[in-house]
Amino acid sequence: MDRIKNKYNLIDHTADFGLRVFGSDSKELFANAALALFDLITDIDHLKGLDSCNIEVSGDDWSDLMVNWLREILYLWNGKELLVKKVRILSLSETELAATAKFDPFNPDRHIIKTEIKAVTYHQIQVNSSPSGWEAMIIFDI
Repeated sequence: MDRIKNKYNLIDHTADFGLRVFGSDSKELFANAALALFDLITDIDHLKGLDSCNIEVSGDDWSDLMVNWLREILYLWNGKELLVKKVRILSLSETELAATAKFDPFNPDRHIIKTEIKAVTYHQIQVNSSPSGWEAMIIFDI
């Protein structure tokens, strides 16, 4: 599952933490953003993803939708102690997203937390499409 490493790279940013995420289309971009977030939190290759939940979010535009999506995904960890292994984007438009997330409940004997991420920010948020694919830049508060 090291394939996720090719879907994002880290951005140096003072006091915060940033990612640049890539996808061939909007669905892949949003899925890769969620997986990159959890790959930073834990080693997603060690998750089983046997449980699942549905997630629906909305936003005013692509950037707002990305922030709301990642905030909802991050809440699974920060609010419920669930570690996401995989997401499947069921439907996506510029203002609405529906997805299914596969996750493991956190087990301190089995899971190592690499990075604590407090929040997804609007600071420098970008979501862009081009003929070569989609790209997003996201800054997190750590």
